[in-house]
Amino acid sequence: MKKYLKRIAAVAGLVFTGCTSYAMPASGNELSVMQLNVWMEAKNVENGFAAVVDEIVRLNPDIVMLCEAHNREDAFYIPALLDSLSLHGREYFANGSTLDVQLVSKFPIVEQDIVWNEHNGVIRTTLDVSGEKVIVYTGHLDYTHYECYLPRGYSGTTWKKIDAPVTDTDSIMAGNDLSHRDEATRAVIADARQHSADLFLFGGDFNEPSHLDWGEDTKNLWDHNGAIVPWSCSSLLYEAGFRDAYRMKYPNPVTHPGFTFPSDNPVKPVNKLTWAPDADERDRIDFIYYIPSEGWSLTEAMLVGPAGSIVRGERVPEQTMDTILTPIGTWPSDHKGVLVKFSY
Repeated sequence: MKKYLKRIAAVAGLVFTGCTSYAMPASGNELSVMQLNVWMEAKNVENGFAAVVDEIVRLNPDIVMLCEAHNREDAFYIPALLDSLSLHGREYFANGSTLDVQLVSKFPIVEQDIVWNEHNGVIRTTLDVSGEKVIVYTGHLDYTHYECYLPRGYSGTTWKKIDAPVTDTDSIMAGNDLSHRDEATRAVIADARQHSADLFLFGGDFNEPSHLDWGEDTKNLWDHNGAIVPWSCSSLLYEAGFRDAYRMKYPNPVTHPGFTFPSDNPVKPVNKLTWAPDADERDRIDFIYYIPSEGWSLTEAMLVGPAGSIVRGERVPEQTMDTILTPIGTWPSDHKGVLVKFSY
């Protein structure tokens, strides 16, 4: 087992080199991690719960991070999920959070705590992964002030059309930071600085794009209308040493945009999948971040879900170089999921 001494932090707490791997060779083990917003416990899709089970069984990830999966009222989402997975020969552990974020794992859960519980939330789960200490933050961040709609001519609070697109960076960021996404992200960074682990992960539906996707090379694509935006959550995480797994594997946002929302879902009418029907609202808002760590190498990153998206109120097949694992049957969500793999 690798020693925790390999996780030597700088004075700032979590600032690392940004490499995807280090000199120490991996031991041949693989860790697969999936993140998915299941769209209100998958109740918005007929047989949606069974579809979630089917996809986990098919993809067989070691760790699954779920958003919009409440354990409340009579839902008992996690017990039902574990029972159904067990019937399919997949044995997972889960504690069941009181928030709408959940984590299920093939590896034992050492502890789980709430890190942020305002305007959705974030949980921290500590896992024993074959003797390695892995800390996973699972988040569903504030959906209000969704200001990536401003350059597209829509309000991010009322989701109605506005008089003209807003492309001024300061104006966009001022509105964006009225959300509580940056506070939640800072809470995760502060919490991570209080812990040591062989690997840190942070995944979820961030309800905010990445600064890596809104730069000079994309300013005239996807109705960005010339806007270049240093979105808060991704910028804060990068300053703290976290790295975006999908963008580390595929650094070019033009060839690999990795759109996760709005995903097509063939069983739902388009008007149930779009919030800005006259715009190209496609964005990557579902993420898995990690802190590069000695002995761990990112090996794969892909999307999971239907091959198409919604553009200007129409179903459109994606013409990108992204790898998209399409579902075997019903898709339970209006998002695509993210699946990444590490060797260690």
